[in-house]
Amino acid sequence: MKKGLSIAFSLLLVLSLALMGCSGSKETGKEKGGEKKEKTAESGGTMIYARGGDAVKLDPITVTDGESLIVTHQILETLVKYEKETADIVPGLAKDWEVSDDGTTYTFELEEGVKFHDGTDFNADAVVKNFERWMNGKDEAEFPYFVSQFGGFKGEEAAVIKEVKAVDEHTVEFTLFRPQAPFLKNLAMTPFGISSPAAIEKFGDKYIENPVGTGPFKFESWKRNDTITVVKNEDYWKEGLPKLDKVIFKVITDNSARLNALIKGEVDLIDGLNPSDVEKVKADSNLQIFERPSMNVGYLGFNVEKEPFDNKKVRQAISHAINKQAIIDNFYEGTAEPAKNPIPPSINGYNDEIEDYEFDLDKAKKLLEEAGFKDGFKMDLWAMPVPRPYMPNGQKVAEAIQADLEKLNIEANIVSMEWGTYLEKVRDGEAPMFMLGWTGDNGDADNFLYALLDKDSIGSNNYSRYASEDVHKLLIEAQTETDEDKRSELYKEALEIIHDDAPWVPLAHSVPQLAGKSTIDGFFPHPTGSQAFDDVSME
Repeated sequence: MKKGLSIAFSLLLVLSLALMGCSGSKETGKEKGGEKKEKTAESGGTMIYARGGDAVKLDPITVTDGESLIVTHQILETLVKYEKETADIVPGLAKDWEVSDDGTTYTFELEEGVKFHDGTDFNADAVVKNFERWMNGKDEAEFPYFVSQFGGFKGEEAAVIKEVKAVDEHTVEFTLFRPQAPFLKNLAMTPFGISSPAAIEKFGDKYIENPVGTGPFKFESWKRNDTITVVKNEDYWKEGLPKLDKVIFKVITDNSARLNALIKGEVDLIDGLNPSDVEKVKADSNLQIFERPSMNVGYLGFNVEKEPFDNKKVRQAISHAINKQAIIDNFYEGTAEPAKNPIPPSINGYNDEIEDYEFDLDKAKKLLEEAGFKDGFKMDLWAMPVPRPYMPNGQKVAEAIQADLEKLNIEANIVSMEWGTYLEKVRDGEAPMFMLGWTGDNGDADNFLYALLDKDSIGSNNYSRYASEDVHKLLIEAQTETDEDKRSELYKEALEIIHDDAPWVPLAHSVPQLAGKSTIDGFFPHPTGSQAFDDVSME
């Protein structure tokens, strides 16, 4: 991991600059080295990237899963983006911006001469049409990230964005109902990539299979549960990029089979490397290890609307019954640490003073008895069907949890299904207890707590359907607060309430391991998981 004091300081500095408009000055964004790059020697070639699951949809605003977003990140671009190795904000399709003194108006100056892959113009009208589409959504499940990052749709009380309008062809203005501290970081997230309005109109409901953006790669084909192919955008607005001619995203569900394919030379880069295989890769001169900086959490979630998990004591009992350290020792092998907060330690607002629910079966049994379940109960435990960065082997972890619960006379029937279906059903509240996780999208606590555990996010990313008025008030206040120290204290206070209510059992914060051929150059696994391949080359 490349996390240190200098990066932490730079994150705070960027955020403070982004919010200077609230303290009587104006802020502008100019990219270091953000000028269009000079044309360099083209390396070309095809890179095959193997992962554990397929995409769900290829319209990024309609999904929350990383397997979809890593593909669409190559095709669509955002107004602002993250620096290559951190969550620092730099220009994207917008080359400059200003923020009003009260923090409620953002004016973006757009790049000129940029074309969508279908040949139509990228301009202010295109930006407006994308945001109008999202703002006029009818259901949280339709555009889940819009709700979780910007409060709600037009007409809803929690909505953050009031209006988006074109000032001229290359200038767009956002007006907010209230200041939002992480506004720029939210805009940089992959779900808010700008699509061709013409393509959205042309493909209609089929746009989820035919994405058209301005990015370095164009969508070519999708063979479900097998491969997605993107090809070089020959007219990309940044000269010299991308360096590859083609990227193929290939599904190989088993971690060991994926590594074997890499060793045999059938693929070039893999994620979801078993922690137990790290040394094997390091010993092979033809391969190299890539570590993604840790900004995630794997968790066991309760649907707090379903019996018996509507009883806080039941949730607390199970929190005492899960042996997190054993899970980490057996399935992460030194590449994770136990979690006690829903946010990782790298995020400002982490509450280290919270004492975790220690593994204590006696306490667990006492709480179950107090809740009226002395003899236990039967239930379904939904287990993730694919490896994810925060959980290398969901099925094995589920079996370990099943064994822990058996000691309380809780009979857990493990349930699993296809990944897309799993996500939809958990989102819709069908799972009583489930395993999931989250990789931070923008380096801000808001992206964990408001997105995952606020009442506004029920129906989008709040799969536990947890609703606390006290937590909600603290999270909204933290969104509007511009002082980072005050924001941190608000999040710590919210975390104390969440810890006591126990809608989750936070399990682990992992350091995801990837492996690739030694010939790969220019690849850095971004902490957000939304990986760019534009500057990657292969010898």
